[in-house]
Formats: sequence, C-alpha cells, structure tokens
Amino acid sequence: MSTSTFDSYRPPEQARPRRERRGGNRRRAGRGGAEGNNEMSMVPDVEFTSYYGRPVVKPAPWGDDVAAYLFLGGVAGGSGLLAFGGQLTGLPTLRRNARLGALAAVVVGGAALVRDLGRPERFLNMLRTFKVTSPMSVGSWILSAFGTGIGVASAAEVDRMTGERLPLGPLRPLLRAVEGPAGVEAAVFAGPLAAYTAVLLSDTATPTWNAAKDELPFVFVSSAALAAGGLAMITTPVTQTGPARVLAVIGVAGDIIGVRTMERRMDPVVAEPLRQGRPGALLAWSERLTVLGGLGAAIGGRNRLVAVLSGGALLTASALTRFAFLHAGIASAKDPRYTIEPQKRRLAARQAAGVTDDAITTAS
Repeated sequence: MSTSTFDSYRPPEQARPRRERRGGNRRRAGRGGAEGNNEMSMVPDVEFTSYYGRPVVKPAPWGDDVAAYLFLGGVAGGSGLLAFGGQLTGLPTLRRNARLGALAAVVVGGAALVRDLGRPERFLNMLRTFKVTSPMSVGSWILSAFGTGIGVASAAEVDRMTGERLPLGPLRPLLRAVEGPAGVEAAVFAGPLAAYTAVLLSDTATPTWNAAKDELPFVFVSSAALAAGGLAMITTPVTQTGPARVLAVIGVAGDIIGVRTMERRMDPVVAEPLRQGRPGALLAWSERLTVLGGLGAAIGGRNRLVAVLSGGALLTASALTRFAFLHAGIASAKDPRYTIEPQKRRLAARQAAGVTDDAITTAS
C-alpha cells in the first residue's frame, strides 16, 4: 500500500462490520429471499463535513488593522455629515470639531489600511481604474474624494484657529471660497464612506458576512452615526451639541434594530459566531455600551460630564461592533460547518418545494 504525506490528514477509518458466517460457508439468499433483505451494510454511515476537515472558504487575511479602519471610516463619515449640519445651522464650534475629527479619523484609518496592505503604492494602484462591480475599487475612490473635501474644509478651520497665520499668501481667498463647497462635497461622500465597508465584507463568500448582506450596511451606518455623535459630545460644548445628540440617539436606535433584525433573518448556524467566543463577548459589550450611551445622550446630554461619558461609551461601542463582525466572519470561514450545513438545508428546502431544475445542485 502506497503512503503519502497527506495521509496524516485522513480521519481514522472505522472497522467494517463482518458478515456472519455459519458452518464456515457464506450463506447466499436467493432472489427475493428473506436473508438478502437482512444483510448488514458494508459501508458505515458518514456525516460529510469537508475535504479532510479543511476549510471550504479561505479566511480573509485581515487583522485588527482592518477592524480599526472599519471603525475609523465610520467615524469619519458620520463626522463629515455632522460637520455639514453644523455648517447649515450656524454652529461654528460643532462644525470645526466635526471637520477636524473626520480628518483625523481619515488619516489614522488610512494609515491602518496602508499598514495592512504592506506598501502604500498598493492603495494608489487601486486608483488606476474605477470598477463599479468592485466594492474595494469604489471604496478607494469614495475614501479619496471624502478625504479631499474634508481636508480642504479642515485647512480653512486650522487657518482660522491660528489667526490666519498659515503661509497661504494669495491662496487664502481661494481657500475661503472653496471651503463651503468642500464641506458639501465631504457630506455627499460621508454616507457612502460609512456604508461601503459593509458591502466590502458581505460581497465575499465568508458565511457570516454574506448571510448579513441585507442588514450589515444599515448596521454599519447606524454605528457610524452614534460614533460621530459620541465624538462630538466629547469635543464640543453642550450648548452646540444638540445635532450631535440627535444623531447619536438615531444611531443607537438604528444599531439595536439593525442587529436584532439581522440575527433574526440569518441562518441560526451562520449567526453562531456572532455570539460565541471573542466576537460574542465584543458584541455583547457593544450592545451594553450602546444602550448606556444612548440613554446618556437622550436624558443627560446637556450635562458636560454625562455628555463626555456617554460619548466615550458610544465610541467604544462602535469600535467593538466592527471588531466583533470582522472576527466573527473570519471564524465562520475557518469552520466548514458554517458553509456546509446552511447549504444542505437550503438544498433540502428547495427539493422539498419541488425545485429540481434550476441548478446542478438541486437536480436529483
């Protein structure tokens, strides 16, 4: 018998049942005889998992750098939208702090993304083309467009903060002229920036991410809203945080409803990684902090101490949500059970409904 290095992956073989013999002679039943119907099966029952127990889906090679980018991208998008609200309502401190917060989130989040990519030119390489069917390509352009708009608007804020001491020379009037349109441009791309990372995750074969494809963008946008509101509640006096508190409360409600709806609609097996192990602990703490931060914003947001504590809780909750979803998806890809069992249930349901001619997998 030949051997191979792959033999170590084989599961142990079960002993085959021996057929009973009497008098040293094998008894054969005639056609239609009773003995033939009572023969034991020579092949043991096998519960299929995957090829040698290996993962069916290759796990995404992403770590905490990507999770940090998911969180900071949401903070940037929500803050850009909040800055536009401050621009429209005449709240200069809120507008300034939201713009600077969005810029800081874009810079730090972009650094985390480049660190995960390994080389900065890999990000620039994605800007060579625009492929509407690729969430990563579209997201790269969204991030670049948002960063440009919020960067120009933030430069104007910094120039005012320093008493117009930036060495702009004749460019200062131009900066003042484009500040407003830049804020509008950043607001236009704020929502897509907060949502595209959810599309990026769910547009994969990773079981948990793909099963949440309908609700995950809603969850991520809600999480971005409560995080941006929380950041503004920390950095801005309570006299100008009215829009931030409203945005935070809306985000809290959307996050709670979105997560509950998503889990109810998902296959129960695929939803397991969201409630087990490290991802389950992160998501549980995220939900607790979301409720506490939302109550603080709604009830005691006019108190400076309560506003700061509530804002910190909301920021932490948003970060934990992104880390939980990233690691839950990776865990679901590593275990073939989360790929195979839902597929087998869907196949059985389609066959039971009489659908047997729409695909190879449903043909019987």
